Amino acid sequence: MSDQDTLQGYSGGVRILLEKAGVDIGDEVEIRAGEECYYGILMARYELADPGYVVIKLPNGYNVGINSFRITSIRKMASAAKPRFIPPPRPPQKPGLPKVVVMSTGGTIASRIDYRTGGVRAAITAEDLLSIVPELADIADLDTKILFSLYSEDMTPEHWNAMAVEADRLIRKGAEGIVIAHGTDTMGYSAAALSFALQKPPVPVVFVGAQRSSDRPSSDAATNLIAAVRVAGHAPFAEVCVSMHAWHSDTVIAIHRGTRVRKLHTSSRDAFKSVNSEPIAYVSGDEIRINGKDLNPRGSSGYRFEPGFSKDATLVKFYPGMPPEVLEAVYELGCRGIILEGTGLGHVANKLIPVIKEVVERGIFVGMTSQCIFGRINMRVYDTGRYLLKAGVVPLDDMLPETAYVKLSWCLARARDLEEVEKLMLTPIAGELRGRSMPSIREAIIS
Repeated sequence: MSDQDTLQGYSGGVRILLEKAGVDIGDEVEIRAGEECYYGILMARYELADPGYVVIKLPNGYNVGINSFRITSIRKMASAAKPRFIPPPRPPQKPGLPKVVVMSTGGTIASRIDYRTGGVRAAITAEDLLSIVPELADIADLDTKILFSLYSEDMTPEHWNAMAVEADRLIRKGAEGIVIAHGTDTMGYSAAALSFALQKPPVPVVFVGAQRSSDRPSSDAATNLIAAVRVAGHAPFAEVCVSMHAWHSDTVIAIHRGTRVRKLHTSSRDAFKSVNSEPIAYVSGDEIRINGKDLNPRGSSGYRFEPGFSKDATLVKFYPGMPPEVLEAVYELGCRGIILEGTGLGHVANKLIPVIKEVVERGIFVGMTSQCIFGRINMRVYDTGRYLLKAGVVPLDDMLPETAYVKLSWCLARARDLEEVEKLMLTPIAGELRGRSMPSIREAIIS
């Protein structure tokens, strides 16, 4: 069922009862069950909850579930007040500030809680975010755009491409910085994608998210957004990056390189960390403290717009007992490239090696990354690694599995054959490969 389902979570006979009564989530209802009568607000339900109950919020604030077999009547007393957010007036812009565009794609940073039904919904736009964070008026001359309103797990390579195309259009139109509001769950993937599509951009492209929605007292939305806009408008570097809390406190926001960041906690405000790298900068108050080296400078003349992502890449995590048929199935689905997330230094079970060799011989790229959070792979230490190299597996050094998958998707959209895919995958483009062990990678493949 869609997010717009007016009877979210209800199915079967219970749903039929509610539909006959003409009620929707949030309506005030009277339910008679035997000799008892209940009055309250009809609540949404989880899809996997017991389907035989109707849940209402009583006037005292408690929820009660009523078994459908006991229900003799349902009557709507009043229609739900449609949840809406009326922002305060947007503060006046100050002259002479850099032009920054905030592009909204959805996620927690662009959501609010509907306290009537308890759900979190994408009920505000990027414009609303600006109006409720008046500090932004002192940082940049802001414009806004809604590109999509998606939960980040629904993002696809087509969405990455749409973001890249719009960012390029804004750059060419004169934007001096771009902020992309994005759901946190797959923000690392999207940041990596735009790192390959927008190479050496002339202005910063800053992804920003929130672990807690903007109307919660503990929200990190405002502080993350303020830092993102400051970097987009004022940073001396022009990188595709991610702006999120450096730790639990609001005092420091970390700016991570788009190809080096991973979400490492489900709910903590400092969930995002740079892996095998340090954040490229920190924002504290109105100060941007540079922490990285060899950053692409603002105004770079080397900008290259390279859009396009293929759906024929896949990411496969090895696990003990994994049958060879898993890789065979991936091949049968028409996949043209596989990123293996192996153990330790880059290993999978020996029984998979014959299938991997056969897949490579059919012209399918197979790249190896590690399940370990930190470090780099080295497939020449143990026999298994050397056998994998001989089977045609390409070691990807210290590239993150998620970044490797995104890069492979980008490579497959432009490479004509397996050799060209290998060459592109091993060519550092946006900081995804640190480079110090690159010669040994080629040596390992050749030998």
